[in-house]
Amino acid sequence: MTLAHASAPTDPAVLAAALEEVRTRVPLVQCLTNVVTTNLIANALLAVGGSPAMVAVPEEAGIFAGIADGVLVNLGTAGAEQREAMVEAVDAARTAGTPWVLDPVAVGTLPVRTALAARLVTEEPAIIRGNASEIRALAGLSAGGRGADSIDSADDSHEAATTLARSTGAVVAVSGAVDLVTDGERVVRVATGSPLLTKVTGAGCALGGITAAFAAVVEDRLVAAVAATTVLTLAAERSARTAEHPGSFAVGLLDGLHALTAQDVRDQAKVR
Repeated sequence: MTLAHASAPTDPAVLAAALEEVRTRVPLVQCLTNVVTTNLIANALLAVGGSPAMVAVPEEAGIFAGIADGVLVNLGTAGAEQREAMVEAVDAARTAGTPWVLDPVAVGTLPVRTALAARLVTEEPAIIRGNASEIRALAGLSAGGRGADSIDSADDSHEAATTLARSTGAVVAVSGAVDLVTDGERVVRVATGSPLLTKVTGAGCALGGITAAFAAVVEDRLVAAVAATTVLTLAAERSARTAEHPGSFAVGLLDGLHALTAQDVRDQAKVR
């Protein structure tokens, strides 16, 4: 990895360099994920410069995690077979030193996925990303939101995110009107994005895949999470300039990811 471990996560030039690294190295990202949003995640990864592989079958998932550059585990529709594959993939990723991202969709309110998340969070995820209610629930500070919808703001989860980061060693990224990202010590807020992101099923899931791609090539996990969040939210802003409704916005989001340049990140990132 060419980006220094101690890189400043609020420096737009560092975030721009992370995007260039993704596009240069084309990381292979294994996605064990929500069946509702598989297509969007795969296309978002392709648009940003990664290579998606939706390998989520037991007896294959672990093999693939050992050769992938990054792994996404999204609990959105985790049936019995996929749960088995997730455990297998995480174990293999941990053994191989492959960075993996946990997206704890709807934890807290639903018992099966909540128990699975509690197990997986002890397996050294590189990054945990979710909405505020999911992060608070995973940290044991609330009962969760309304399914995949948050009832809290990102700043409401500041304490939970910090606690979770310190207890797991993972970077925690919280989606909201202003996103919050922390490694337990440093805290970064990303102020780009569009309200239309909440009108498209799978925008957060796509961010999980993109985050895994950045984690695969950026040593500093905080920089990886901030860069991924910045890239997705800048693409959302670009799409929202011309899209009036969710359908055209979703198409524009993929176009925006593909069209976004490192110079755009340097010029337009709003991180503090």
